[in-house]
Amino acid sequence: MRDDGTLDDPYAPSSPTADTEDGTSTERTTAASRLRAYARDLTGRRRAQMALATGVVCCLGLAAVAQVRDGGADAATRGGSPSSSELAQRAEQQRASRALDRTAAPSASAAAPSATASLADPDTTAPARKAAPARPTKPAPVAGLDKDQMENAEAIVRTGRKMGVPRRGLVIAVATAMQESNLYNVASGVLPESQNHPHQGVGWDHDSVGLFQQRSSSGWGPVGRLMDPEFATRQFLAALEQVPGWERMRLTDAAQAVQVSAYPEYYQQHEWRATRVVDAILAAGR
Repeated sequence: MRDDGTLDDPYAPSSPTADTEDGTSTERTTAASRLRAYARDLTGRRRAQMALATGVVCCLGLAAVAQVRDGGADAATRGGSPSSSELAQRAEQQRASRALDRTAAPSASAAAPSATASLADPDTTAPARKAAPARPTKPAPVAGLDKDQMENAEAIVRTGRKMGVPRRGLVIAVATAMQESNLYNVASGVLPESQNHPHQGVGWDHDSVGLFQQRSSSGWGPVGRLMDPEFATRQFLAALEQVPGWERMRLTDAAQAVQVSAYPEYYQQHEWRATRVVDAILAAGR
């Protein structure tokens, strides 16, 4: 009980509050102001962040567009912008290519040739022909010979190879022709008939004719045949092969055994030249 005789309120606070109505209102106002300021600050930050993000995105987009434009400009610079006529030509080529693809694609039945067609056209399955081998080049004249002499020596070597005569026999034949006719196909002044055939001079040694100065009267053959370098060579080499041991003889002895000359030693002087000529011809014919 208070002094004034009233009863204390049991539910009243034990100590009076220090806050007054005005004080409480001020604090609340201050707190609300702080909250509004914080909200404004937070909103400003979010707006700034959004603006920054938007700016970054815009910058990236502008950079990408610029890169694409630069790439297109580079491509246009390198290749050059096609004109309207070029574009029309390309379109026409594409249409023609598509049309060709459609027409060139065979069906299964058309792709498989029938047996009748294969028999009628054997060239379609025949293998490709091989190119013909190049002919050997003619050798240049050697050992002091001219073109006609070299060609006659070639005729002797070519004929001997056909007969299967070894190199030694070819050298003996060329050396013999060097001594007998100087490697010219010589006709005879005694036999006007011999002059009716191709010849490279006229001699007067009885009825001797040709490269080896063979005599028709001695059984070497008809005059016309003896004027043929190949026939004359065959006659000489066939007689040489009948000489026993001719491969091991001196050249002059082997030639004399066939020719029966009045000057048997003269053949030997031509061996070195005949060897050079034969070797040059054989090398060119490989």
